[in-house]
Amino acid sequence: MADPHASAPALRPPAVRWPRYARLAPAVLVAGGLLWDALSPQDYWGDPMLTAASVTAGALLSLRHTVAVGLVLVLGVFALTVKDGTAGDAVGHLELANTLFAALMGIGVNRVIARHGRHLDVVRMVAEAAQLAVLPAPPERIGPLSVAARYQAAQSEARIGGDAYAVQRTPYGVRLLIADVRGKGLGAVSAVSVLLGAFREAAEQEPELTGLAERLERSLLRAGEQLSQESRLEGFITALLGEVRPDGGELRLLNCGHPAPYLCRDGEVRALATGEPGLPLGLGGLAPARPEPVGVPFPVDSTVLLVTDGVTEARDRGGRFYDPAAQLAGRGPFGGPQELIDALVGEVERWTGGPRDDDMAVLAVTRRAAAG
Repeated sequence: MADPHASAPALRPPAVRWPRYARLAPAVLVAGGLLWDALSPQDYWGDPMLTAASVTAGALLSLRHTVAVGLVLVLGVFALTVKDGTAGDAVGHLELANTLFAALMGIGVNRVIARHGRHLDVVRMVAEAAQLAVLPAPPERIGPLSVAARYQAAQSEARIGGDAYAVQRTPYGVRLLIADVRGKGLGAVSAVSVLLGAFREAAEQEPELTGLAERLERSLLRAGEQLSQESRLEGFITALLGEVRPDGGELRLLNCGHPAPYLCRDGEVRALATGEPGLPLGLGGLAPARPEPVGVPFPVDSTVLLVTDGVTEARDRGGRFYDPAAQLAGRGPFGGPQELIDALVGEVERWTGGPRDDDMAVLAVTRRAAAG
């Protein structure tokens, strides 16, 4: 969704960029059709290629280039009628009329696609505005912690989904959240809105992460009371809650069915043990109690990296899953959390080599030495 290189992303959807070979297709078809007509013993056997050139230009090129292709077609066919001596008779006139119709058809296709493209741009911008309103960028610095986050949408038409993150200073330390709602679209965004609203309130009030998780659970269940039992069971949210105590030396983690985080330090990247993961939020009633949080050391100048399964389930062409611990090892040390996220996103894009199937959210927090 958001621009990957800015903390406050601009709501400007990218233009479609066709591969170079696709944009050359109209020129190839024009050249092939005119050459076929010029060399064929039969009259104008290359006309289907010329019609295809006009329509293809309308679909792939700008209006200016589509008009240029149409003019080349008309002039080329006129030159052929002069060469064949049919420019002044009914056969030549009919051929020119057919060619002009094909050129106008290409322009018409171009205008229809442009109109639908403008409509799609508006839809994308509204989707991005909704996502950014629900999921604002976190502060870059909270006490001794440097913070960076990224929401990277999958290659979908309406870039809106259910990944979420939050960072908040509380009386109990800095608390972290990363979550992934099952599903996409407005339903997922609604669930994210409920989750983040509950987190911002409960993180200030609950002294323990288990209590915070239960508050989030109850808020989600209340919001889903109007849904069917099947929809409630399918609408769960995997989440990872974290807490950096005021002294900063320990990171406490509570896993609610979410991928494990990673600790990055001096070029080493390793997955952090979070103990036995509990059930995702929304399904907590199926278990007697949530597991206790796990504490892990959080050294100075190290970075904790929290991700959604859009990272850990990204596949290469051979079907292998992406492993941050293996792929980022030796890449550091990174200058800060933003550099780490940039490296991770670039690695995932190279790993998949094309469109991904799932959105991904990334939250990185670096512990700095206390000032003074």
